[in-house]
Amino acid sequence: MQQEHEPDLFGDDDAVVASPPVKDSSAPPTEPPEPPALEALPDDHLPIAVFAERAYLAYAMSVVRGRALPQVEDGMKPVQRRILFAMSEMRLVPGAKPVKSARVVGDVIGKLHPHGDSSVYDAAVRMAQDFSLRYPLIDGQGNFGSRDGDGAAAMRYTEMRLTPIAELLLSEINMGTVDFVPNYDGAFEEPKLFPARLPMLLLNGASGIAVGMATECQPHNLREVAAAVTLLIKKPESTLDEIRAVLPGPDFPGGGQIISPDSALRDAYTNGRGSIRMRARWRVEQLARGAWRIIVDELPHGVSSSRVLSEIEAVTNPQPKAGKKEVSQDEKNNKALLLGVLDAARDESSDKAAVRLIFEPKTRTQEPEELMRVLLAHTSLESSVPLNFTLIGLDGRPAQKGLKDVLTEWIAFRFSTVERRTRHRLAQVDRRIHILEGRQIAWLHIDEVIKVIREADEPKAELIARFGLSDTQAEDILEIRLRQLARLEYIQIEKELAALREERSGLVELLENRGAMTRLILKEIAEDTKKYGDDRRTLIEAAASVANVDAPVLDEPVTVILSKNGWVRTRQGHGIDAQTLSYKSGDSAFLVAEARTTWPLLLIDTQGRAYSVRIADLPGGRGDGVPITTLIELQPGARIAQAFTDDPAAEYLFANSGSYGFITKLEELVGRQRAGKAFMTLEDKESVLAPTRIRGEWIAAVSGNGRLLYFPRAEMKVMARGRGMIVMGLDEKEELVAVCCPPSDALVVIGSGRGGKDVELQVKGVALEACRGKRARKGGTLAPKVKPLAMRSLL
Repeated sequence: MQQEHEPDLFGDDDAVVASPPVKDSSAPPTEPPEPPALEALPDDHLPIAVFAERAYLAYAMSVVRGRALPQVEDGMKPVQRRILFAMSEMRLVPGAKPVKSARVVGDVIGKLHPHGDSSVYDAAVRMAQDFSLRYPLIDGQGNFGSRDGDGAAAMRYTEMRLTPIAELLLSEINMGTVDFVPNYDGAFEEPKLFPARLPMLLLNGASGIAVGMATECQPHNLREVAAAVTLLIKKPESTLDEIRAVLPGPDFPGGGQIISPDSALRDAYTNGRGSIRMRARWRVEQLARGAWRIIVDELPHGVSSSRVLSEIEAVTNPQPKAGKKEVSQDEKNNKALLLGVLDAARDESSDKAAVRLIFEPKTRTQEPEELMRVLLAHTSLESSVPLNFTLIGLDGRPAQKGLKDVLTEWIAFRFSTVERRTRHRLAQVDRRIHILEGRQIAWLHIDEVIKVIREADEPKAELIARFGLSDTQAEDILEIRLRQLARLEYIQIEKELAALREERSGLVELLENRGAMTRLILKEIAEDTKKYGDDRRTLIEAAASVANVDAPVLDEPVTVILSKNGWVRTRQGHGIDAQTLSYKSGDSAFLVAEARTTWPLLLIDTQGRAYSVRIADLPGGRGDGVPITTLIELQPGARIAQAFTDDPAAEYLFANSGSYGFITKLEELVGRQRAGKAFMTLEDKESVLAPTRIRGEWIAAVSGNGRLLYFPRAEMKVMARGRGMIVMGLDEKEELVAVCCPPSDALVVIGSGRGGKDVELQVKGVALEACRGKRARKGGTLAPKVKPLAMRSLL
């Protein structure tokens, strides 16, 4: 059969089309070549998704390691390290004449930092601000900004030089302690790290936002950090509690008061992440005729006087939000509350008093604590400071570390630094001893040496051959001056040799004896502490509670009524028959609970967020109430899963269907935001179980397959929010149904039995004993068999 072919549309019409070669059936089949691996392909041959992933990963690592996160060794980011190194190379040491900041910035961006001048100048300004850093590293001359948010003057107007404490970072940089790497164009070299003599990361802290991670390391007191380092060097197995005995918490440059409970600080230092609650420090100044006023002279970290005054202005003169005709009732209440206790507020801060806020009361008969309670609740005079020890560790990887991990890694770095410094100095000493020994030989044979130098064609080789000198010694003798051949010079050589040999013996002892090196490091830390240490500025004193943001209300009994369609109201008193309550058509009861007007109504949605509403703000009477959505802002796609109310000091067990839970006080759910706050971490298809009040020492958990576990309450973790820990071991596709903490060893499991009949099964005595065990176990099977739906205590 004649082969058909398509005409050649782009060639000669008369061209002959070659027939395909005949395949040899006897030849072995050839496999197609394997495509090259993606890693071997150049960027312009990659699939777009692979190229985007590779490019974004490179960008992310550049930001994480090259810009945003500090190193645990010296606590510096690259731009800060380059600024300080450039100033050191320019000999801008303490006591030297300061130079224009523009000159420093130009040197940095020209030699070391291939970015804009504003990024360099902004970093240098922050290192010069005594209200930003606990121990400023740059001595700035001129306007370097203020705590009220005023920017620094242009770099052409300001001058700078290093502060004395910068020597903690730079004094050993030329002693072989750290590696140097080429700069961005290979023309110069810069240090990879600074040989920090103290953990600067803890002294000055750090702040930065990288890709997918951020850091907020807060500053600490030098004496306390040195004491903690000394403790860990002497006793590496020290616990966090022992470390916190000498390093109790952060020490901010502006002072203030840390009011977080000790447990919150401990958890933050254990996990490397947490929140620190701070409060301004104030005093009462007595005036004539019984009058008084309040002076605030220390603010929380990051808070300025202008910010506090602007917040007072916003409360006392509220403006309607966009799209609204008038302010909300809450804003009206806050305005009346603040104006009822505050007459005037002004800022008298000056160069003599960095912070001086004056608050005058409405009347002299009111209590100062009453005025401050309102101010603390409505302004940043009380605020939170985050703590997040996310940094680049000794292994070069970014990670979140606890306080002990940070100190331990820095101690390892310090030992490595001192060892490198010792080896570098030992090499210098050995070289100098070698040269001086050659000079001794030359002085003892001075006439012969002179004769060789005068007569030999190759004096260097002749000196080596005749006197057994090394190349280095012979070269030194040929370069020696005639005045160094005097008799007194030989005496100086012997003295220097004796001193160097003694120093060499000490250096060798340091390298061979770990105890000797430890004593040297401890001695240097003590010397630096004595030279640069100062007293703590921030008071650590836990407050009884966070300042109350609400106006005082009368404590009265009420009944809270929440319908399934989300309408909420209250009725005066307790003992109301739920059957007598009326609802809109098609609606019914979701929650009917006896409460007090001073309690909050708490809600948890299907995404694990917690919301709180003051019961005193709920409408009363016999009407239908108001939609709960007018009081809170639910997240998109979220619905109310649980609603309850109780004393904020009460402890509750919260759990989800995936069998994770934790214990916390209800006050942890209370917040000021209508949008609520993250509370329970839920995985896909997990639901929030009804919370149960802690009334006894044992916790019961029941699963959907009819198994009950009864375990000690002490085995459950107490935490403010999160996912918690496993409550009960579950089989595949099994869910946790309910939890309970009864006051006595007696439970009622509510569910369905055979034929779907409603059952209330009492579990006590022998039946309950069979279900006792440890947390996260599977427990025992209920008898008779029941499909549980809920659980409560028998009493």
